[in-house]
Amino acid sequence: MAAFQSTPWSCISGTLGIICFLLMATLGILLKMSYTKQKIQPPLSPGSTEELQEGSDCCSCREKWIGYKCNCYFFSNEQKPWAESRDFCASQNSSLLQLESRDELGFAKSLQYFHWIGLSYSHASSAWLWEDGSTLSFDLFSFPLSQNPERCILYSLSEGLLEESCVRKHPYICKQRLM
Repeated sequence: MAAFQSTPWSCISGTLGIICFLLMATLGILLKMSYTKQKIQPPLSPGSTEELQEGSDCCSCREKWIGYKCNCYFFSNEQKPWAESRDFCASQNSSLLQLESRDELGFAKSLQYFHWIGLSYSHASSAWLWEDGSTLSFDLFSFPLSQNPERCILYSLSEGLLEESCVRKHPYICKQRLM
């Protein structure tokens, strides 16, 4: 009969057992949710996280990229020749900036220095071409450009376009279209 006695200790141990069971069940659920969430998320390059950037309106850009009007922009601090800048942008699933209007980068008020953009002279086409093969609209910028295949274009918000030897090192701007 002593085994069936109800004492405060048996009540306490029963309560602690139930609490322990609930804590273990909660831990199992949390671990399962965490594993499922990691499995669903696409792999990102090191140091990049997807987050909505202020003023982006409709896009989510990686860390260190600026979202604006459904595009993501990366302004490098590092200086590279034009071809290396183009290759870096391509490795980030983007391209060197292709300007669509004079005020496209109006949000980047601090853009004081010249940066490489995706415009270079094509000797084969005898024309200035964007990376996608389209020609430069002279309505966009009206000044004569030389016909030198060793020249690429730099852009500054305050100064506009500038021709430069493609092997010179400058910072660059990548653009990723999201729509």
